[in-house]
Amino acid sequence: MKNFRIMISMIMFLIVIMLGCSSDKVRDFIPGTYVNSAGGEFSVASDTLEVELIKGNNYVIHRRTGFNLVTDGKLGKREYEVEKWSAVYSSNTQVLTETKKGKLISFFPDSGLLRVGQRSYKKMD
Repeated sequence: MKNFRIMISMIMFLIVIMLGCSSDKVRDFIPGTYVNSAGGEFSVASDTLEVELIKGNNYVIHRRTGFNLVTDGKLGKREYEVEKWSAVYSSNTQVLTETKKGKLISFFPDSGLLRVGQRSYKKMD
């Protein structure tokens, strides 16, 4: 009986270790600062997203955008916008879903990228 209890305890210990070792590469990559720059005929802009784990699968994303409107081929005064998004991570899809508008935020650890729709952001840290 004593040997049986020891064997069960060892099996439980091994299961706990194996579960603790399974890592989600995408989840580990998520927190950080990401940048994107874009320009066109009517504006020039740069975006910064700061992604922060709050608790469990809940994240907050601080988006800071700086942009210049182009009028008659001339660059206008720099303007700024700030947004705060809440998002939830799904371990199954490995995607963050922004809770207000349902934006899907995908992560690519091997290339250091985050993607929101068609926009790609490069991780800085």
